[in-house]
Amino acid sequence: MFSESGAIRRKFNRPALYLLSLKKHTGMTDPLLSALHADLLAHADENTRQGFHRFFKEEVQGYGVKSAAVGEIAKQYFDCVRDREKQEIWDLCETLLESDYIEDAFIAFDWAYRLRSRYTPEDFDVFERWIARYVNNWAKCDTLCNHAVGAFLEKFPVFIDRLKGWTALGNRWFRRAATVSLILPARRGLFVTDILDIADRLLSDKDDLVQKGYGWMLKEASKRHPAEIFAYVLAHKREMPRTALRYAIEKMPEEWKRRAMEK
Repeated sequence: MFSESGAIRRKFNRPALYLLSLKKHTGMTDPLLSALHADLLAHADENTRQGFHRFFKEEVQGYGVKSAAVGEIAKQYFDCVRDREKQEIWDLCETLLESDYIEDAFIAFDWAYRLRSRYTPEDFDVFERWIARYVNNWAKCDTLCNHAVGAFLEKFPVFIDRLKGWTALGNRWFRRAATVSLILPARRGLFVTDILDIADRLLSDKDDLVQKGYGWMLKEASKRHPAEIFAYVLAHKREMPRTALRYAIEKMPEEWKRRAMEK
C-alpha cells in the first residue's frame, strides 16, 4: 500500500500536498486516498467551486475541480487499485462517498463502472445502498446509474424487475434512477418493453427531475424504436407532463413533434 502511494507521489510530483492530512477534510486515512485527495486539491479553484451552484437546487459540496480533471484523476488512480480484491475497491468507493464531495462521488462511480467485468448479482445491493445513502443530486444519480447500474442491468437483466420497484419509492433519486439506468441500454435498442412499463409507472409523477428522467429515457429509446415511442407519446400526451413530453420528442421528425404537441 505504501509503495503504491509512493509511486503516486512520484508520478504527480506533489509531496507537500500529499502530506496534507486527508482526515482533516474527510476522515479518509488510506494512503492512496490521501494521495488522491491531495491531487484533487491541487486541481481545485474557487471559480469552479462557486460555479457548481448554478447547476443544482440542492446544496452541493465540492472542491472545485473541473470534470475533465476529475475523470483523468479517477483513471490514473484506478490503475493503482485495479488488482485489489473487488470488495476492497468497493470499500474505497464507500469511503469516498462518505465525504459527500461531488468529485469524490464521481471517482467512486467511475471506479464502479470500471469494475463492470467483475460484477456479480450481489452488486445490485451495493448500488441500491449507495443510492439510498449517498445520492443527493441529479449529477450523482446520473453518473452512477447511466454507467455502472446500466452496465449491471445489461449483464443481469433479471434485476430490471427490482429496478421497476424503485418507481414506487418516495425518494426522488430512486425514481429518477429507475429511468436513467436505462439510458445507455436504450441507445442500443434494449429493453423497450420495460422502458415503456417504467414510463407508465411514472407518467404522472410531479417531480420535474423524474419527468426529465423518463422523458430522456424515451428520447434515447426513440432512436432505435421511433415508431413505438411515437405511438406511446401520442397515446399518453394528454397525461404526460409537458416537461417529459418535450424531452421524449426532442429527436423526432418535425411533423411528429407537431402532432405530439397538439392539444
